[in-house]
Amino acid sequence: MRRRLVISYLLLMVLVLIALETPLAATLASRETDRVRADRLADATRFASLAGPALRGGTPGPLDNELRSYDALYGIGAAVVDRDRRTVAASTSWRSAPGTREALDTALSGQQASGPDSVWPWVDGPIVVAVPINDGGEVLGAVVIATPADAVRRAVTAWWLALAGTGLLVVLACVLTAFWLAGWVLRPVTELDAVTHEIAEGDRGARVQHRLGPPELRRLATSFNHMADVVSDVMDRQRAFVAHASHQLRNPLTALRLRVEELGPSLTDADGRAEHRLALEETDRLALVLDALLTLARAERRENQRFTVDAAAVAASRVAAWEPLARHRRITLRLAGEDAPAYARTVPTAIDQALDALIDNAVKFSDAGGEVTVTVRQHDGGTALEVRDTGPGMTASQLGQATERFWRAPEVQNVDGAGLGLTIVAVLVDASDGRLTMRRGEPRGLVAGLWFPGPADPGPADPGASARDDGSVSPPEAAAPTSAGLPSSRRPAGAARAAGR
Repeated sequence: MRRRLVISYLLLMVLVLIALETPLAATLASRETDRVRADRLADATRFASLAGPALRGGTPGPLDNELRSYDALYGIGAAVVDRDRRTVAASTSWRSAPGTREALDTALSGQQASGPDSVWPWVDGPIVVAVPINDGGEVLGAVVIATPADAVRRAVTAWWLALAGTGLLVVLACVLTAFWLAGWVLRPVTELDAVTHEIAEGDRGARVQHRLGPPELRRLATSFNHMADVVSDVMDRQRAFVAHASHQLRNPLTALRLRVEELGPSLTDADGRAEHRLALEETDRLALVLDALLTLARAERRENQRFTVDAAAVAASRVAAWEPLARHRRITLRLAGEDAPAYARTVPTAIDQALDALIDNAVKFSDAGGEVTVTVRQHDGGTALEVRDTGPGMTASQLGQATERFWRAPEVQNVDGAGLGLTIVAVLVDASDGRLTMRRGEPRGLVAGLWFPGPADPGPADPGASARDDGSVSPPEAAAPTSAGLPSSRRPAGAARAAGR
């Protein structure tokens, strides 16, 4: 944009300079030529006054000496011819030049002749003037002078070079002024573009300076800041509402579950006990949804502050935490990959919660005897983690919808879950500038991949980087449920309770 503005300013200035300097250059060339022509006409007129007696008497008299002295002094050739074009007297360097014949024709007709009108630097040829010699109204002959135009061309060239130099200085000043003006006009636009990208990257505190540029752009910057404040406030209110609502609903939900649970001993018939069990399961499911909403609100609200964590150590702790549940369901859960630290730069608990959700899904949807493998490796300047299971997997269309909120595959609607686990993973990965990929495994199953950028200066992991939102750290030895029917609160500490495809 700046380059286009500068080019347009420069083009306008060049057109103005051409419009002004072209007539001035022509005027300077004409002025220098006229000055020389006037001098030569005056000299020719003087010689014509001396040549009258010579032509009448048939002898040159003092005219020859005058012409020779003139030639010796100025280096300009001159000649006197009669009406029959015979040379009566001539200087030493006199030579007929282009234009001499036409000038003599005009002079012998009784008129003065001079040419050319202007001397141009690229045109050769002398300045030729001719004056008639009159005697009582009768033309006896003519005086012709051929002046070399080299001096005039040099003078015109010098003037034109001065004009060109002045024009270049003006163009340079115009370029500098255009860059300053374009920068002054576009600086608010450039900053607006940068701040827009910063806000899109998650820095909702970024704002535009509203004291730069012309008044119109200052008003635009002020309006943009106001809009960003309003949008940020609306997002904060929305997330705060979700978090507060999820948190506040847990107390009455816990009380409701206790009351429903207390009704159990009073139920005697089999149908009543079955309905009682279903009611308890629904309250557990509702608690699962509330926990997932609270986790999602916290993940979306978190600013993009990054920490360096050892992804290999985090993966080992999560595999250890989920291994009892996997063993209870007769599923092999193992950790593979390089036996070395793998540092990644992420938002707090991103790897913990992402692995919890992915491992929970893999264990949940794998059949007895299946296998879940967690792999950690260095890749593409960062750290890649992969969770591979041997479950039923998902179709291509389901893979495209898997990270939508509350989406669940039709065939698993009755399986425990809220459909928010992969949504939380996507939010945390995006906040860490990472990548989440999912594809079908071969010959079956699902492969979920995570990639997080590596730190610029690999070193020890930041302390507390794996802390949960409530300040606790998920221990590798976290207890796992001993039966598949236990409520979600008995899952491994910090697990993504909303995990579900």
